[in-house]
Amino acid sequence: MLLLVGLFALWEASAAFGWVKSENWPRLTEVVRAVFVGVGDGELGPALASTLSRMTVGFAVGTCIAIFLGVLLGRVRLLDEALRPLIEIQRTLPSPAIVPPLILLLGVDEALKVTVVAMAAFAPVFVNTYAGIRGVDETLYLTARTFGLSPLARIWKVVLPSSVPFISAGMRIALSLSLIVAVIAEMVSGASGIGYYLISMQFAMRAADMYAAVICLAIVGYALNASFLAIERRALHWYARTEI
Repeated sequence: MLLLVGLFALWEASAAFGWVKSENWPRLTEVVRAVFVGVGDGELGPALASTLSRMTVGFAVGTCIAIFLGVLLGRVRLLDEALRPLIEIQRTLPSPAIVPPLILLLGVDEALKVTVVAMAAFAPVFVNTYAGIRGVDETLYLTARTFGLSPLARIWKVVLPSSVPFISAGMRIALSLSLIVAVIAEMVSGASGIGYYLISMQFAMRAADMYAAVICLAIVGYALNASFLAIERRALHWYARTEI
């Protein structure tokens, strides 16, 4: 906190005393004012809500598909050998590079942005789910089979609970990536959202509003990560105790 206060004070002083001579370097107080005005009754609040809506849908879709395929490929060797090379190719593609081809296929509507976010969220969740499933102690699985549990029951009661810490780690990474990619997609092909707002403020030379959007994104990203950690600690309290 002291470091942040010092940096903010340096920002304010550098603009107030002319240490940085640029029309595009506003005072911090102007940026803070732009944050409150924009979130309260301006364009910033709706733009941020639009981005978070797309991010949430894409994150949910990508996560569900990744967990399903991670479990499936982790337990079925034939599917693993057939599909994992394709998945490895897909997850190594940079998300911004996927946007232009998808524009040709999906246009510039909501489907494009949700698809790009889902593809970005898919990779870390799949990798961690797959690693968690493959890392389950085979003795536990065989013991469950000895007690007469069906294959689905074994996955639900043995494999998934053992893999939840890995899946949670992948979801935490995917959450940050989803926000980043949603903003990038809006910058490239958006008509709404915080990414489009940032580009619009840049072209309009409204530096205070542009930096206000960046600060809001930083706050939202930090809040999402902190919220996820709080939920994770409560949901995986048994794992935290074993780690200690």
